[in-house]
Amino acid sequence: MAETVLSSVLGQLSTLLRDEGRLLGGLQQEVQFIRDELEQMRAFLREAEAKEEDAQPTLQQWIKQVRDAAYDTEDILDEFVARFARHPATGFYRSVRRIFSSIKNLRARHRVASEIQSIKSRIKSISEAHQRYQSEYGISVPASNSLSAVNNTTWRYSRDDALLVEEAKLVGIDQPKKHLISQLLEGDDHQLKVVSVVGMGGLGKTTLVKRVHEDPEVRRHFPVRAWVTVSQTCDFQYLLKDLIRQLHKEGKKPVPQWIESLHITELKEFIRDFLQQAGRYAIVFDDVWDVEFWNTIKFALPESSDGGNRVMLTTRKVDIASASCIESLGFVYRMDPLSFEDSWTLFCKKIFKGNSCPGHLMDVAKGVLDKCEGLPLAILAISGLLAMKDVNRTEEWEIVRGSLGGELEGTGKLDRVKRILFLSYNDLPWHLKTCLLYTSIYPEDYLIGCHRLINLWIAERFVEGREGRSIEDVAWGYLSELVNRSLIQVSKVFYEGIPQECRIHDLLREIIVSKSREQNMVTITTGQPMMWPSDKVRRLVVHGSSSNSTQHHQQRPNYCFDHLRSFVTVGSADPLLSKTLLSQISRSSKLLKVLDFGGQETQEEIPNEIFKMFHRIWI
Repeated sequence: MAETVLSSVLGQLSTLLRDEGRLLGGLQQEVQFIRDELEQMRAFLREAEAKEEDAQPTLQQWIKQVRDAAYDTEDILDEFVARFARHPATGFYRSVRRIFSSIKNLRARHRVASEIQSIKSRIKSISEAHQRYQSEYGISVPASNSLSAVNNTTWRYSRDDALLVEEAKLVGIDQPKKHLISQLLEGDDHQLKVVSVVGMGGLGKTTLVKRVHEDPEVRRHFPVRAWVTVSQTCDFQYLLKDLIRQLHKEGKKPVPQWIESLHITELKEFIRDFLQQAGRYAIVFDDVWDVEFWNTIKFALPESSDGGNRVMLTTRKVDIASASCIESLGFVYRMDPLSFEDSWTLFCKKIFKGNSCPGHLMDVAKGVLDKCEGLPLAILAISGLLAMKDVNRTEEWEIVRGSLGGELEGTGKLDRVKRILFLSYNDLPWHLKTCLLYTSIYPEDYLIGCHRLINLWIAERFVEGREGRSIEDVAWGYLSELVNRSLIQVSKVFYEGIPQECRIHDLLREIIVSKSREQNMVTITTGQPMMWPSDKVRRLVVHGSSSNSTQHHQQRPNYCFDHLRSFVTVGSADPLLSKTLLSQISRSSKLLKVLDFGGQETQEEIPNEIFKMFHRIWI
C-alpha cells in the first residue's frame, strides 16, 4: 500500500513542479528534495513490502513511517493545490480576487511552507533509516538471502506434508483422480500431452496430483517418472539438476558427477537427450507461479516418443495452465472446492474419527464449515483446532467460530492456512495488491458489482494509464488478472461473458481485511459504538446497520475527518447514519475525492457543503 501512496504522491509532485512552479516560490527546492527522496525509497519499498510479513519489527515500522509520510505529503499537496492552483477569474473580478487572495493567502502560504519544511525533515530522517535498512535487508546481503531461504524451506516442508497425506484420509478425490488418470492414459501416443490442474491455494491440487502420479496403473504405463516442486522462489539451475537426479534414480542409474559444472542450456540438452532414450515418461511440475517457467522448461521435454509422454502441472494461475497446454494435446482441470457433503465427511473424520457429530454441536459445526467454503486445507486446520476443545461445551466451539478472523491474524493453529493463502497475495505486483486490499470495503459473502468496483479503483487512482488503452480497459484487465490468479471468484457474468458480479472467499477475505486494517487503508463502521483507529481515517466505509445504530452514533462525540479522502456506503446502510457522518465530514474534510452511495437514492440527504468541495468524484 505504501508503494501505491508513494506512486500517487510522486505523480502529484511531478505535476506540481512542472505546472505550478511559479506558485511554489522559495519552496521549489524543498518539494524537489521530497520528490527525489521518495523516488529513491519506492524501489526499496517494492522489496521491503514483499518481506513485511516475516520482517523484523524495525523494518515494519520503517514501512509504516514511509506510508504515513506519503499520506501527509498528499494532504499538503492537496491543500496547496486547493488554495493556490485554482483557475482565476477574468477581468475586474480577477483583479479584486487577486488582491484579496494576496492578503488572506499570506498566512495560508506560511502554513503550507512550514508543513513542507516539516515533511522535508521527516523524509530526511526516514531516508537515513532507509540507508541502514537497505544494508541490513538488501538483496546482496546474507540476511536477506537467509530470510528467503528460511521461507522457501518452510514452504517446501509444507508441500511435503501434502504429499504424505494418506489416501484413506482424503475425501472427494475419487472422481477427479479417475478423470485425470484417463487423461494421462488416453490420447495420441506419439505426442507430448500436458495436463494442468488449476485452483486457489488450499484446494488440495498437490495431494490430488500426487495420488494420480503414484497410482499403480500410471506407474506401469510410465516407467520414467519424476516430481519437481517449483514454488515462488525456485532456483532453476538447481531444479534441473534435481530433475536429472530423479530420472537417474527412477532408472536405477548413477548420476554423472560432471552435471554439477553444466550451465542451464547444457542441463536442458542433457535432460532432453536422456528422455528421448528413456521411453515413456510422466513428469509433474508442482506449484508453478510464472508462465516463463513453462516457456523455458518445455525445451527440455521431447515432443514425442513411441509410447507418448505426459506432463502434469499444478498452479494457481489460469494463464499458466492455458499456456502449458496450447502447444500440446493439453487438458486444463479446474479444481473446485469440496461439496458440503464431502466437507462434512472430512470434518467428522478429523474430529470425531468418522463418527457422527453430536446433535448439540450441529449448528456451530455447520457454521464453521460455511466459513471454510469447501477449502480442504482450512477444514483440516480448523478441525484440528476444534479437536482440542471439549465436545460437551458448545460455548468453546462458538468462541472458535466467532474468532476465526483473529486466529488467522495470529500465529496459532491456523497460521499454515494464512501462509498458504498469503502466498497468492504476496505474488501480486503492487498495483494489484492495492486493488485486492480495497475489496475489504465489502462485507462477508457480499456479491460485488464488477463495474462499480473498477469505477472505484479508478476514482481512488489505483489504476495507471497505459498508452493506447482507456483507463476502463486497464481496470478491467486488473480484475481479469485477479480472477486469473484465483483470488477473486466470478459469480455472475453478462451474456457476452464479461464478469457482472464477483466475490472473495471468506478466509481469504479475513486476511485481506487484516492487511487492510494494518495499513490503515479502510475504516468500516455500521454506526454501532466502536474503537476508531488511532491513525488518521483516509477511507470511511458504512455497512448496513441495525435500526438503533444512528442513535448510538449520535451519542458519540463528533469525530474529526480532516484527512478523509473517500466516503463509501455498501449495502442497505441507514440513510440517517450516512447523513450524520456526511455532516461531520462536510465540516472538517474539504478535500474529499470519492463519494459513493452504493446506488442508493440519497442525494436529498447530502449537505450543501459537500457540493462546494474542491475535489468531487461521484460514483
